[in-house]
Formats: sequence, C-alpha cells, structure tokens
Amino acid sequence: MKKRSVLIMLLIILLSGCANSSSLPDEPYTAVDYQLFPAPDGAYVGDTMPYVTDEGMLELYYLYDTDHNGQGYHPIYGYRTDDLIGYDDLGLTLNYGLMSDPDPAIGTGSLLKDQEGKYHLFYTGHNDAGNNGLGKECVMHAISSDRKNWTKVPEDTFFAPEGYSHDDFRDPEVFWVDEEACYWMLVAARSNSLGGTVVRYTSDDLQTWNFQGDIYAPMSQYMLECPDLFRIRDTWYLTYSWDCVTYYAIGESMNGPFKAPADNILDGKGLMDGNGFIFYAAKTAQMNDQTYLCGWLGRAGLSSDSGIYQWAGNVLNHQLVQHDDKTLGVTAPDTYASFFTLEKEFKAVKKEGTVKINGNNITLSAKEKNYAVADMGSRAATMILECDVRIDNDGRTGFAFGGSENDPTYTALCLDAGRDLLHYEGYEIGDLADFDPVAVTRFDFDPGNTYHLKMVCENEIVVLYIDEMKALSSRISHSINGAHIAVFADDCDVTFSNIVMSLPN
Repeated sequence: MKKRSVLIMLLIILLSGCANSSSLPDEPYTAVDYQLFPAPDGAYVGDTMPYVTDEGMLELYYLYDTDHNGQGYHPIYGYRTDDLIGYDDLGLTLNYGLMSDPDPAIGTGSLLKDQEGKYHLFYTGHNDAGNNGLGKECVMHAISSDRKNWTKVPEDTFFAPEGYSHDDFRDPEVFWVDEEACYWMLVAARSNSLGGTVVRYTSDDLQTWNFQGDIYAPMSQYMLECPDLFRIRDTWYLTYSWDCVTYYAIGESMNGPFKAPADNILDGKGLMDGNGFIFYAAKTAQMNDQTYLCGWLGRAGLSSDSGIYQWAGNVLNHQLVQHDDKTLGVTAPDTYASFFTLEKEFKAVKKEGTVKINGNNITLSAKEKNYAVADMGSRAATMILECDVRIDNDGRTGFAFGGSENDPTYTALCLDAGRDLLHYEGYEIGDLADFDPVAVTRFDFDPGNTYHLKMVCENEIVVLYIDEMKALSSRISHSINGAHIAVFADDCDVTFSNIVMSLPN
C-alpha cells in the first residue's frame, strides 16, 4: 500500500508540473472587414495627412496607391473616424494633374483651417520631366470652403531655394503659430552641404512664403521625409521618415535645437537596406487629450511572412506615451478598450517540452537547443491579448502561430532576450537560433524583469506592444485561416501570467 501511494503521488506531481500533452480542436475562421487597419478595396494607403476637425473627428487623408499606377499617380483620398475603430471612406479629395503640370504625381502634404475659416491643402507636386529645369518637386496649394471641393492655386507653387536640391523638396507641413502670429511651413529638403534637412518657411497669408533656413539638419540621412512638429506637455518633438522608418527628435522649444535620443525608433526596422516599410511616413493627430502617431504598415513583399514589406498598405495608428525622461513610447490606442469588450475563455495544453499550466498563467522551461510550447487554441480573426511575461535568462520566447490540423508547424513572434530584439520572419521555433532576424524592434531585456505585452490582431495584421515602449507591427499569414495561438520558450525559462484574450462584443 505504501509503495502504491508513493507512485500515485509521483504521478500527480508529474501531471501538474508538466501538463497534459494533447490537442485542442480547430475552430472555424472567417476573415473580417478591417475596422482598425483600413485600406481601400484593390488599393493601398500611402503617406497620411491627419486633420482633426472642430468636432473632434480625425480625417486621415492619404496617398492612394495601386499595383498599376499610370503616368499620373497618388491622388489624395481620405477616411474619417472619431475613435480609430471603423472608418468612413471620404473618397477622392484631390486628383493629380496632367503631364504638363507640376503634379502628375502627388506627394505628401498637410491640411489646415486658416484664421478666417477657409481650408488649405499644401502638398508635393512631382514631375519627372523636371518642370522645364525648375526641378522635379515643388510645394503646391489648394483651397476649399468645405474640405470636399478643392481648387488648385497654381500661382502659389514654389520650388527649393538656392543651395538645396530642386529634385528633392517635398512634404510640406503647415500650421499656425500663436506666439509669432504667423504660419509655419516645414519642408523635407536636401542641402548641397548638409544632406537631408527639415527647412522652415513663414507666412502671414498662406501665399507668400519666407525662407528661414534649417530647423533640423542631423547630417545623417539622404532625406528627412514627412516632417511633423508637435508638443506633449512642455516638450517639443519632431518626427521624420527615411530608411523605411519613422524617427523622432526632442527639443526644448519649437525652434529647437532638436536632438535624437540614442534609440529614436518606435516600431520595426528592416536590417537589410530597403527591405521593409514596416511603419512609415507617420504624422501626429491630437484628439481627446491623446496624441496618436498615424502612418501605414507596408503590404507584404513577394513572399509572405518574410519580414519584407513594400511601400503602402494599411492604416496603422499608435498612441504616443511620454516617459519621465522625455523619450517617447507607443501603445495600442486607448479607444480599443471600447471595442474589445468580450473576454474569451481559453484552455491551454502542453504541446512540447516542460510546461506548467495554472489557469491563465503558463510557465515554460527549455534548455539549450530545446523548446517548450503551450497551445491556447484557435486565433480569432480580430482580438487583443494582454499578459505579463518574465524571462529568467537570455533566450527566446514569445507567441507562436500554427498547430492546426491542416498545418501543425509553429512560427514564432519572438521576444529575443539574447539579441535584445522583437522580430518575426516566419521562422519556426526550432530555427530561431540558426537564422538572423530581418524585421526587428530593439528592446533591452533584463533577466528576471517582468514586461507587459499587448498583441492586437486583425486578419493577418499583428501588432505587438511591450511596456508602452515599443511596437513590432507585422503581417503574419501563418496566424490566420484556423491557426492556433501559443506561447513558447526556446533556450530559456519564462512565465506568462495574467493572460487575457478579448474579442469585439
């Protein structure tokens, strides 16, 4: 009897410590209409131009891109939303011009309401023919009384000043400055001596512009596209984009000087030149006492789940967070809380390795060249998952997608504590240590620390936020069409606690 009791106790300990290795049934999967990350039917969202109305609505104008652009391309279209959840399509706002005009192609700009209540759209005109020697790019102007019907004002067109490239002069950002009782315009330019710069103009009437020189010239990149200037509390920030990335710099006043922090990237970056427009051309919108960074997630490259993304895709908005040291972080928009209101019950089962499951807490342990996986069932088409994660030593952990009857393999959305990176490239868990990352976000992991994660999913778009610091935005085709969602550990010990999955009600 005594021997039998000992054996029973050992069996109970083994079952509770390692969990049961079993399979969860596949659930039906149906893709949803994009409500969080919209894109036009048969086309893509390019550079965005946010405008917040007097009624507190966000109108998000953008360059309309297709896979079959002709000689004329990138007309401006728009969306409207009051909560970043569900967007009304505003349709065509401003069309491109003729080949004989300065704007057979349109580039980024900005929209504002003047002191008298008239609306102004400043934008980039681009003509590869060079506008009779004046240069390929220029700043152009259109006016409207209702933001629906626009009239171009060709006599207000102007080109780059002397000492700057006349072929690289674009992306005007215009706004009123109370302190100086005039309008400012920031333009992305290329100095013959400084490289990519942001230059400043001033105007009293939005027609005649006076050149004021460089406001930011880091002498580090070819261009600083889509500049934007904004304030959070008593600190000023300048955002700009190049290298497939949106960057930021910090200033004590709107006049600068601006200095980039050591890590001034908030979302993903490709590690090979030109390989990934992950989150690009972002500008800000201040709405409901929050500041949102509005850009786009590039469409997939020639092969899916490669970490390589092409220019233009879906709308992607982050909420900015100002930290005590004045640096910025990002998190999911707070409005999502009113969308994901239905908590989804889930059951987790062991699939591989050493796993302990206690309700919504999962501990995994994997020694060198081994990994552990706990499956949590089929991924919903649209959902948010929140949890805390503690990584006890350098290694790799994160979320995995797969494990269905049709496709049992798991690919890894990786928190890589050994490399201090977040990344996803479609690698299977067992291959993570053997291949270099391609699309990454840098994040400093400290063994034993606990981090808070939010993962927002809508169809193949998966955005992972960590500690209101960084995001990694991805397209993960391996996560849809019935794939399961799992947590894993690879060469480390890790605990996922307080796991909550929520769906739209």
